[in-house]
Amino acid sequence: MFDPLPILEQLISINSVNPSLVSSAPGEKDIALFVKTWCESQGLKVQWLESQGRPSLIITAKGKGGGKSLMLNAHLDTVGVEGMPEAFSPRYEGKRLYGRGAVDMKAGLAACMVVIAQAQTLNLTGDVILTAVADEESDSIGMTQVLEHCHADAAIVTEPTQLNIHIAHRGFAVFEVEVLGLASHTSQPHLGANAISHMANILAEVQKVQEELQAKPPHPLLGHGVLQAVLIQGGSELFTTPAKSTLTLERRSLPGETQEILEQEIRELVSRVKSDKPFEVIFRTVLFRDAFETLEDAEIIQVLKKAVQRNRLDIRLEGAPFWMDSALIAAKGIPTVILGPSGGGMHAVNEWVDVDSVPICAEVLLEVVKEFCG
Repeated sequence: MFDPLPILEQLISINSVNPSLVSSAPGEKDIALFVKTWCESQGLKVQWLESQGRPSLIITAKGKGGGKSLMLNAHLDTVGVEGMPEAFSPRYEGKRLYGRGAVDMKAGLAACMVVIAQAQTLNLTGDVILTAVADEESDSIGMTQVLEHCHADAAIVTEPTQLNIHIAHRGFAVFEVEVLGLASHTSQPHLGANAISHMANILAEVQKVQEELQAKPPHPLLGHGVLQAVLIQGGSELFTTPAKSTLTLERRSLPGETQEILEQEIRELVSRVKSDKPFEVIFRTVLFRDAFETLEDAEIIQVLKKAVQRNRLDIRLEGAPFWMDSALIAAKGIPTVILGPSGGGMHAVNEWVDVDSVPICAEVLLEVVKEFCG
């Protein structure tokens, strides 16, 4: 099997910052072209998909038939590089490799590339598929498009997990609450309706809901749901009673908490705030993503646990607090699990990956490929 580290160095050197996050960023075309060229040089079939100018790849090591198919997944994009003057110059310090995307998640992508190239030589019965997708760091347009063209019997997402097995993660929703009051001269507040004051009462209710969430029994892997205010605006000028205030709420959700449940939670929260002033409250859902959980008895988890054991690693089943594309894959009825290299500094200026963990991750994935698709 190829050494994934030289491939990882080349991946880090390619600027693939998500243009939805940084408007001047180049996006995924250059890195997608690199991955495509490398995989085709190994005799792999590569399908290029593009949505809104953002490319994603479906790469296949075709089996001889009769076996189960396995999807390996990694995203091509990264967050921005402000404060990182050498973000695309991979740098080693001891056992750490620094650079934007080093652990989130070009290390996982490099591991997947060497594994699918090796799978091509194994005479497997089932297909091994690598989906390398755009836009995971924003709206997941790449994963959404890929799932219209690709299905598998199981999937492994190679986001960084410190080589532990993640079988669950939280979902999230973003809500916007707008309060419309009535402007007046601030010397005559009784003639107006102060939207900021009314919003303050809504914020007090947000805190009550957060306390109620913390008081519920925790999920065994994910803990509690979270509701918090993340953005607020209000008022227009001095000496004018504010006629408008806008609040953005973020809700981190647990498996089973549907969009309908979360929306009703916010409606009830807002309805509890009463006033004799002429206020109008407008509520809308900006974005919703389901939480994710795969049952421990799923075949892919059992196969992965054995592969971890064979590589002399501890078996730790965990959950992640943040959202990943794994929820979209699982929603298509594909049993999904998450396992990736070790590292730190995700979305920070000191992002790094443990160089020893990348080939170990590849070895574990290859063990799974041999058994699951064999």
